Amino acid sequence: MYKIVIIALIASIGLSCSDQKSSIQEIEHIMQLQADAWNAKDIEGFMQPYWHSDSLRFMGKSGVTLGWQATLQRYKKNYHPNEMGILHFTELHFDPIDADANWVDGRWTLYREKDTLSGHFSLLWKRIENQWQIVADHSS
Repeated sequence: MYKIVIIALIASIGLSCSDQKSSIQEIEHIMQLQADAWNAKDIEGFMQPYWHSDSLRFMGKSGVTLGWQATLQRYKKNYHPNEMGILHFTELHFDPIDADANWVDGRWTLYREKDTLSGHFSLLWKRIENQWQIVADHSS
């Protein structure tokens, strides 16, 4: 009996680790699609992984913005298409919370003709309706 319990426990741990790797790969892929959309001057495409809810929280240097639509408008106001530059995400660190939540932090760098901007971010990703979505973003 003990052998069966131990085997089942080891199998569930193995599946959990596999699920975490898969989740990390999914989120990395989504973040690359975000950078690709930004680099194509497509702010709406960049915003697709954000939770389409009034409860989305974006925290930046000018304070907290609540809601997907308000966050989209904030990006459109602050980044005109001809000044968007090339975006890269680096130094990604993943801290899985559970099977449906992941904390991700890293560095963003925006290379533009006239300057280069850079900072750090923390993202809370949740799997909602079987899709990974950003529910909170703190970027500085």
